[in-house]
Amino acid sequence: MSIAPWQPQLVRRVDASGNPAASLGHALVDDYLEFVAARCRPNTLLATAYDLKVFFSVVPKEPADVVTADIFAFITAQKKPRRGPKVVRLEDGEAGLSARTIKRRLASISGLFGYLMTRDDLAIDRNPVPTGLANRRRSGNRGAPLLRTPRTLPRVLGPGEVETVLGALNTARDRAMVLAMLLGGLRRCEVLGLRLGDLSPGERRVFISEGKGGHQRLIPVSAQFFSAVGDYLDRERPPAEHDRLFVVLRGPTRSRALSADGLDEILDGVRKRTGLPKLTCHQLRHTCLTRLREAGMALEAVQAQAGHRSIESTRVYIHLANAWLVEQYLEASAAIDADRADS
Repeated sequence: MSIAPWQPQLVRRVDASGNPAASLGHALVDDYLEFVAARCRPNTLLATAYDLKVFFSVVPKEPADVVTADIFAFITAQKKPRRGPKVVRLEDGEAGLSARTIKRRLASISGLFGYLMTRDDLAIDRNPVPTGLANRRRSGNRGAPLLRTPRTLPRVLGPGEVETVLGALNTARDRAMVLAMLLGGLRRCEVLGLRLGDLSPGERRVFISEGKGGHQRLIPVSAQFFSAVGDYLDRERPPAEHDRLFVVLRGPTRSRALSADGLDEILDGVRKRTGLPKLTCHQLRHTCLTRLREAGMALEAVQAQAGHRSIESTRVYIHLANAWLVEQYLEASAAIDADRADS
């Protein structure tokens, strides 16, 4: 086993065509990142690059020298406590990184070795990332998963917390962005990707042209969102040479498209002013989808609104919509009691 002479350093850049690119300083790994960049969204590229940086920082080897034992050692390292052994997450009782994060990193590592295996100029003929653990019974089952991912329910905001968040926003732009997530269920990247032409105020609909995985959809959004957008366009948005909807309002980058860091900074201020330390863009989106389900919106309709590719991703809102569940149970229970009384 040879120790890699390189220390992975994540470098973000833009290639000659203006597309996002990333490198770690190793020829084979950078070839793979170039392969990913040509086929995936920028966020996927950056997540893959970061995952590989973490892996080769923990396992300082050349890719050809990595074995399955290194993968298990990496999993162990990722599961070690981050803030002391007595500090754990309430949802799964774990002290290290969540199982979802570790599984994503393993998928990035597996993708790298899958790519290297297909190259006939390399002597790499196996993927060191196992697909699972063998069962003691040899009954043809796929075996136990390498990591068990707990089924956790996302947190949602109560009505009072929603009003508190909206009252803590400083600009019509910020209000419009929050309402896009809170009333339309948009993801952070989808909010930032909106263009002026994506809005249809007369129909109260929004075209999502840059959804997760490059998928597009046309969805309805409440009139409150369009009202906030109108206030923002009339009073705040500076002239710009592009058609991105949400832009920087002041400072040296004024009129440039708002970045993910810029939106995170806005929410960070809201968290401090409201005393809601767990507030995130994802929580705003989950709150919207949960309320829609509670109001009786069909699961398939919630799926279309959310932009989920699989209905399984939407089923979590069956568990979240407690009021809806109670109502459905009481109706069914009353019907059962009526049948018993008649008999």
